[in-house]
Amino acid sequence: MEKKHVFDQIPDYLDGRLDSSEKTKFEQHVAQCAECQKELEEMKTFFNVLEEDVPVPTDRIKAKFDSVLEEEKMNQGKVVHMESKPSFNWTGNVLKIAASIALLVAAFQMGSVFQQRKVNQNIAQLQDETNQMKQTAMLSLMENQSASKRIQGVNYIEEFEQPDEAIIQALANRLLYDENDNVRMTAFEALVKFTSSETVKNTFIEALEQEQNPSIQVAIIQALVQIQEKKAAEPMKKLLEKEDTQPFIKDQIRAVLPSIT
Repeated sequence: MEKKHVFDQIPDYLDGRLDSSEKTKFEQHVAQCAECQKELEEMKTFFNVLEEDVPVPTDRIKAKFDSVLEEEKMNQGKVVHMESKPSFNWTGNVLKIAASIALLVAAFQMGSVFQQRKVNQNIAQLQDETNQMKQTAMLSLMENQSASKRIQGVNYIEEFEQPDEAIIQALANRLLYDENDNVRMTAFEALVKFTSSETVKNTFIEALEQEQNPSIQVAIIQALVQIQEKKAAEPMKKLLEKEDTQPFIKDQIRAVLPSIT
């Protein structure tokens, strides 16, 4: 069996198209011929590359591949045949094309990764700009002369999962200094969701010392007891000593004071 016949039969052998007699002769020859073994292994590698499930390249990558393929065809036309020794290196050329495909696919995948990173960066930037706009609107409304607008500004807190210190401080100012009872109560209800903040804890203690509205006083007392804030004991004792403290407020304090002292 001549060498060129073995090369010609490699594709049929890998596809299982040889009959039993041809297959036997082929395998016997390959077992004794190192060069044929090499050609066979290269062709197996190429077939494995073609069988891989790869992403569909973009039009730009396809055009680049077509350019590589056309260049390969032109190079084929310039092959110089050597004397006496037959040249049959089509598997090597095909493997070059397969390598080009692999490189183009890798470029496509890397491009996809970089594109996704860019999209994520743009989304993050957009979210940050949106939050800045919401914060500006919220702070502006809380300084409005209209009590209803200030309440609307306080309620903007629902737009923030983790408000920054500027927002927390603005809400604290509404609770401590706003002249409208409804605004102060709304500010308290907004702040009570963030009692893990030291700013909020200190604001509640300060508000308890100066608040005159009984409903807000009770709400603050309950919140401080709920979080077991020990520093709230002193302002509660002062409320017990004040003559103008409502009797039911004093009863509330006497009931809960032992739990935080």
